Amino acid sequence: MKIGLIDVDSHNFPNLCLMKLSAYHKAKGHTVEWWNTKERYDLVYKSRVFTDTYSKDTITVTNAEQVIFGGTGYDTKNRLPPEVEHSYPDYSIYPQFFGIAYGFLSRGCPRNCGFCIVSGKEGRKSVKVADLSEFWKWQPEIKIMDANLLACPDHENLIEQLIRSRAWVDFSQGLDIRLVNRDNVSLLNRVRIKAVHFAWDNPDEDLTGYFQRFLDLTAIKSSRQRRVYVLTNYGSTHEQDLYRVNTLRAMGFDPYVMIYERPTAPPVTRHLQRWVNNKRLFYAVPRFEDYIPGRKEV
Repeated sequence: MKIGLIDVDSHNFPNLCLMKLSAYHKAKGHTVEWWNTKERYDLVYKSRVFTDTYSKDTITVTNAEQVIFGGTGYDTKNRLPPEVEHSYPDYSIYPQFFGIAYGFLSRGCPRNCGFCIVSGKEGRKSVKVADLSEFWKWQPEIKIMDANLLACPDHENLIEQLIRSRAWVDFSQGLDIRLVNRDNVSLLNRVRIKAVHFAWDNPDEDLTGYFQRFLDLTAIKSSRQRRVYVLTNYGSTHEQDLYRVNTLRAMGFDPYVMIYERPTAPPVTRHLQRWVNNKRLFYAVPRFEDYIPGRKEV
């Protein structure tokens, strides 16, 4: 069989599903390549992570016997078959990310946040789904994509696997700051951490005590390695957004502004995102009008 792959989003991040599908088909002796309009295919996979809000699917496939659509950008209910899900990813299809392993050690999250699809898609419990060896073979860097690793009952064993790898680890999707304690931070202190991400999504929930507890326990010295996603345009005011950004910076964390349903966000929120995420100096001021869009930056 001749297999074509289409990464619909192409957002500077490899598509893990396509890497697993490629590995699965190559193991069966099939020819696998990126889809080309000039070729003919027995089967084409179109994988899409984001919905129309963030990326449009403008690709029409007319040169394949069968086209399979997959990923949360199309449907949150579709799943890879177990034999594909547990295939070692074919990293060769993304040579630009050479040396980095991507994968999930756990799936699911008990939080069930309204803006997030994870609990509905993967379940309201965080459960172990793989050992590190399923997607890592001595790459110098590992990106963990779990939604809530610390909520998994097996998280200590999984962190110990990361310790033994001696690879640089980026907890890319965010650890739950509310679940941080002396025991799991003690384990995290033994991981070669490239970056650890947390999140402060709800402006009505004061998480400063949790962040301070992490600071008191962590061995991570650089604020650039202590990153925090700050959700905006989801029930928060501009003042609440500013408060979270400035509080985190004052505590020694690196905030990163995320905008929910970005096309509906007011200009001031988009301006805030550009200002903060460009790592410009940022100071809290009492006047809302100091952050109106179009204001000249110096």
